[in-house]
Amino acid sequence: MPLEQSHANQTQGIHACALPPVTATNRPKLNPLLSLRPLQVHGDIEVIHPWYQMDYAHYWNMQDMTLEATRDFYVGAAATGTFQAYMGLHRNQPAFVMECYDPGCDEVGRHYDVQPGDIGMHFFTGPCSQPVANFTRDILRVVMAFLFDELGAHRVVVEPDLRNGKVHRLNQMVGFVNHAVIELPSKQAQLAFCTPADFANSLKG
Repeated sequence: MPLEQSHANQTQGIHACALPPVTATNRPKLNPLLSLRPLQVHGDIEVIHPWYQMDYAHYWNMQDMTLEATRDFYVGAAATGTFQAYMGLHRNQPAFVMECYDPGCDEVGRHYDVQPGDIGMHFFTGPCSQPVANFTRDILRVVMAFLFDELGAHRVVVEPDLRNGKVHRLNQMVGFVNHAVIELPSKQAQLAFCTPADFANSLKG
């Protein structure tokens, strides 16, 4: 399985003004050109399989898989009932993949105390012909909002490869807090968590 994607600031002093919490209705506007829908095995796999063959996809652990093997992976994972993949769209065109899973049914759940409402997450950004400023950050923000608002996550769990510095920086930008370095079958990973409050605070300022 591919394994890939600050707590609330407290005011000090009795005269400090408390800011209202950031919620789905009052958070800063996210990129309106980005959206998600369930991954369609017939059609989407042909789109994403070439993405996974690119050099920068090595942390996704699917570079050596054929088109048929990639399709079989998603069919098999979905059949477990504990995994769901989504196609991410930019201007209604395929641009990224998001996977979510139940950590309690995954190897990562052996390395921490799984809580009700935990959702594990991986994301992968496809290639783009023209760079867009803050594109991957905006994708991850939309992913996080979807997990909290649409899927009802109480906490999002990630476990990227310890060597993947780029994704660690992105995770921190949307509020993930590092927990521990863990040993998974395919990698040494950085376990990190993000709550709705962590995500909301990452959008301030």
